[in-house]
Amino acid sequence: MLTLAVSVLLVAVYNVAFWRHLVTATGGMAAGNLLLYMATFVILVLLLNATLTLLAFRPVLKPVIIVLLCVTSLASYFMNHYGIVIDAAMIQNVFETDPREASELFNWKLAATFLLLGLLPSVLVWRVPLRYASFRRETLSRGSALGISLAVAVALLLVFFKTFAPTFREHRELRFLLTPLNYIQATNSFVKRKLSRPLVVAPLGTDAVRGPLWAASSPRRTVMVIVVGETARAMNFSLNGYARQTNPELARQDGLVNFREVYSCGTATAVSVPCVFSALGRADYSESKAKSQQGLLDVLSHAGMDVLWRDNNSGCKGVCDRVRYEDYSSSATRDAFCVNGECYDERMLEKLPEIIRDTQRDMVIVLHQKGSHGPAYAKRYPEGFGRFGPVCDTNDLAKCSTASIVAAYDNTILYTDHFISRAIDMLRAEKGVDTALMYFSDHGESLGENNMYLHGAPYMIAPVEQRHVPFMLWMSRSFGERYQIDGKCLAARSGQTFSHDNVFHTVLGMLNVQTAVYSPALDMVHACRHAA
Repeated sequence: MLTLAVSVLLVAVYNVAFWRHLVTATGGMAAGNLLLYMATFVILVLLLNATLTLLAFRPVLKPVIIVLLCVTSLASYFMNHYGIVIDAAMIQNVFETDPREASELFNWKLAATFLLLGLLPSVLVWRVPLRYASFRRETLSRGSALGISLAVAVALLLVFFKTFAPTFREHRELRFLLTPLNYIQATNSFVKRKLSRPLVVAPLGTDAVRGPLWAASSPRRTVMVIVVGETARAMNFSLNGYARQTNPELARQDGLVNFREVYSCGTATAVSVPCVFSALGRADYSESKAKSQQGLLDVLSHAGMDVLWRDNNSGCKGVCDRVRYEDYSSSATRDAFCVNGECYDERMLEKLPEIIRDTQRDMVIVLHQKGSHGPAYAKRYPEGFGRFGPVCDTNDLAKCSTASIVAAYDNTILYTDHFISRAIDMLRAEKGVDTALMYFSDHGESLGENNMYLHGAPYMIAPVEQRHVPFMLWMSRSFGERYQIDGKCLAARSGQTFSHDNVFHTVLGMLNVQTAVYSPALDMVHACRHAA
């Protein structure tokens, strides 16, 4: 009876998000749907009960149930409050997120949920006395319970299959909302991927050399800065038509080309960052493939360039393992850009001009932003950038109006505008160097549309807010002349549709790196090169 009672509790109380989406997917609480919902409830309870029955051994059952209750209470909270769905990528985010970022998700509502739905029922389960019969009777009893549960569940599935099949096929998000099944399957997939990690990283682009436009005899060096944004969605950039003036400084930058229709490889940093720096493209990308071969930064190194990765986020996800790395995400002492343990992105610009002047070779510098990472958007920018308001200043988004959440988020975009603009000004000031800057965000963000918040939704069901990202290019006049890139031609292409798939090849093309892994068809600037 304990397994059945726990199954009813989990299905009924911990799956509010699943039931809400199922009702919406089937057209609402019409009389004709009530029987379907009842059948779904019974099927889920019986299948869960059958699974727990298999584990109904004296030293195992209670610990398993307690772990299920505690973990499922947390999963239920995040699905209900942020509208997230749980898949392998989301589990990867959990394990790879910076602890300080993760701490922003904790609040009294989470604690209360864990207490009421996790700890309290766990204490009751622990106190329930369990009586076990002889091995033979116990085996017969469990076998009967298991057989009856499965038989009834299968019978109901067959009766309602005509309705179940199209509903779950057309609304795939339902399987990512059914807990605890969702996080158990996702964790299993994540662990399998981790255990199958390759021991050897295959070389890529070892044939890379600088082309004739570079000219080794030239006394001028080339420096390109790649700014990897965090959680910035294109629709909140005024350069893309957003009503609020979130890009006042970039709008005044001469030579900046803003591409309005660019889409991400993933909806989370752990996917998008390794994907965008790989040669795979979204269609062929997998974590194991990306980790088994070198990426863009390695190809640039093979071509004789210095590469530096500066990080104010949760790391480079393996992308920068073989290049110079500097962490700017924490500080033991308070400085101009670190307040109460929160370091702002401008810190990555410290001594950047000196690095550019002192390097003896051409160089690529990657700046990985903290950007607009939520839910504590108000922590992502210095006080002077709180132009829009009133803002949501808590990590508990349920306490805030949509307008205040968006206002805080827009202030993060305003600060990103300042950060990129300041980086461009630094590059423009280096008169003896040919300089360029590329900016793109790793993924977007949901700010309450369709009751979804944050990011990380499975790509096949992810809303456009999480996939549509900003992308910009800036080049000094001398860079454009040297590498024969027509700025007016680029501006004319700014409305075309591109994706993260283009980044790898565009960087190589802009820097005139010749290698067999370069594809001119995916190079955004190739059509605008004079020689082309």
